[in-house]
Amino acid sequence: MIKVGIIGGAGYTAGELIRLLLHHPEAEIAFVHSTSNAKNLLTDVHEGLLGETEMKFTDRLPLKSVDVLFLCMGHGKSAEFLAEHQVPQSVKVIDLAQDFRIAGTHDYVYGLPELNKAEIAKAQHVANPGCFATAIQLGLLPLAANWLLHTDVSVNAITGSTGAGVKPGATTHFSWRMGNMSIYKPFRHQHLAEIRQSLAQLQPGSAPQSTSSPIAATLLVASSVQKW
Repeated sequence: MIKVGIIGGAGYTAGELIRLLLHHPEAEIAFVHSTSNAKNLLTDVHEGLLGETEMKFTDRLPLKSVDVLFLCMGHGKSAEFLAEHQVPQSVKVIDLAQDFRIAGTHDYVYGLPELNKAEIAKAQHVANPGCFATAIQLGLLPLAANWLLHTDVSVNAITGSTGAGVKPGATTHFSWRMGNMSIYKPFRHQHLAEIRQSLAQLQPGSAPQSTSSPIAATLLVASSVQKW
């Protein structure tokens, strides 16, 4: 049985991760960390798990007790956490933020199985792809693999409110989003860099530029992508 620890357990990504792990035949959740919800039931935050678990959040970090550690915090927080805490070298780390998606001085493997399946299987550290990046790449990578991308690619991508995370903001609450569709971060969304990186991996030297117009819509959990 693979023992799993989760950091940032009160967020949306953690809630979905917990649901998947509870039903995984080879995984056992050892702890779910959240300083703001310590000693509260997971179901106090993730109500969709009612009847599935009686686990509670903890503010303790028994890192030596797990085989795999998932980092489910906001962007930039994973690097901070790893700098402040000593994670045993034997523990595999999977980061759900964007901190290690771009190749650099770290050893994180970009965790898109359609692109890096073999590398992921033997990696000690994995950087999980972004939501927009995954949806867009699944349509573009087969073309890049066959050297069929010869011009720049434009993308319209629509996302639901959970894509912005659990912390409320001026443009995430119901009264603003209801009946509304709005473009945000046009041509400069943070997922563009990882998309371009993957295209260059499959079509080196001649991969086109990709531009994106992310659109926030009246949805909860969804991504709709058009490419041309």
